[in-house]
Amino acid sequence: MPNRRATTAAVAALCFVLLLAGCTRMVDGRAVSIYDDPFKVAGLPTTSGPSGPRPGAPATDLTATGSDGGEIDRLALNAVDDIQSYWRQVYRTEFDGEFQPVEKLLSWSAKAPRNSAPEFCEDTTYRLVNAAYCRLDNSIGWDREVLLPTMSETFGQMSVVMVLAHEYGHAIQNMAKIVTGRDPVIVKEQQADCFAGAFMRHVAEGKSKHFTINTSDGLNSVLAATVAIRDSDPDDPESVHGSAFERVTAVQIGFTDGPRACRGIDEEEINQRRGDLPTSFQGQTGEFDITKESLIELSKALAAILPLDDRPRYNYGGAQIECSDGATTEPVSYCPTSNLIATDIPKLSERGAVGDLDDPLPLKVTGDYNGYVVFISRYALAVQHSNDQDLVGAKTGLRAACLSGVVTGKLAESGRPADQGDIRLAAGDLDEAVSGLLTDGLAASDVEGKTVPSGFARVDAFRAGVLGGESTCLARYS
Repeated sequence: MPNRRATTAAVAALCFVLLLAGCTRMVDGRAVSIYDDPFKVAGLPTTSGPSGPRPGAPATDLTATGSDGGEIDRLALNAVDDIQSYWRQVYRTEFDGEFQPVEKLLSWSAKAPRNSAPEFCEDTTYRLVNAAYCRLDNSIGWDREVLLPTMSETFGQMSVVMVLAHEYGHAIQNMAKIVTGRDPVIVKEQQADCFAGAFMRHVAEGKSKHFTINTSDGLNSVLAATVAIRDSDPDDPESVHGSAFERVTAVQIGFTDGPRACRGIDEEEINQRRGDLPTSFQGQTGEFDITKESLIELSKALAAILPLDDRPRYNYGGAQIECSDGATTEPVSYCPTSNLIATDIPKLSERGAVGDLDDPLPLKVTGDYNGYVVFISRYALAVQHSNDQDLVGAKTGLRAACLSGVVTGKLAESGRPADQGDIRLAAGDLDEAVSGLLTDGLAASDVEGKTVPSGFARVDAFRAGVLGGESTCLARYS
């Protein structure tokens, strides 16, 4: 939703590739691995408390031109106040020069008649459903009538805070002069995603005056919003923000490593992350019906990518199993005793069905790979069984997600031998996997179908496998 000269993005979407195997963070003055405890979120405890405005917090004195004084504008202004307070604290430690707050805030209604719609960044706001930073006058504006209320109703009030943290990230870029007109827009957008992630950690640490967020469903919802506002069609010339996989990665870089790490996001770093991952549909829909035949083809790829001396058996007649050391986990189950993967194909196909393509803000991005990745994750349990690893517990599920990421990355490689099956990764498949990991997390579950409550941790594990390979999974989740 570009606004000519405004740097735009409705919402901001892990450690750098070189740090995949062993990220650390300073806690109480000492370096600790952020993966030692699978119930932690980038070193923070997994919490389940409230997410949203702090009860009783005094309203900010900030004002916005055109504001109607309503709840959405109060939410937005309190968010900007806290974001500015954060950057006042950290700017001098990260960048040269002094922090200068955004000079002007503007609120508009995308439903306003053309003759009463104000200008923002030298353009009309008539029917402009957006939030943006304008470098021409160092201002931030937002649509209080459609965009922000829809975000709040769909993903919670913290998603509105995330939107504005992303836009303020563009102001920081401009202030610190860390990007130029020659830098691709996607670099600017993912840096801003990253800065938003750094601010969200500040909130998660309890340091925000007006807001709080828990690191389970609260943070999951913010990341789900990042998934929803993605480049769903990478072949569209207006696709300048990145896929959900890329945007969530950028947010997690900021959340895990802080704003200094965000400066490392440049064209080279983004291309390195992309590797062989598909970035174009190339005239294809990207969808591959889930059938017995397609699962057999996928099993060939699994056997080649993660070979086992004792390959699992497959039953495609249903997911119900009687197993002394396993449980039914519809739509795909794994029994260690019999080394059996049992699949309910109709239910797996239903999981992989495409949702409403006209929904601009889907709660969940659906498609075939949201089904296939669950099937892959049960094979990942067979891999762990072969390695004599525990098949119950948090690390088991995260290993399953990580190994599923390994397979996903390999499925993207060109020139795979014919004996590895005919399943190939398509653009959008990773987004479907990420969305599933953020919602029910079945692809990051153990043999009993249990998973960690943090979608952040589940996606982080999957992404580590995609970009780091099997050795990274072994190093992280040993």
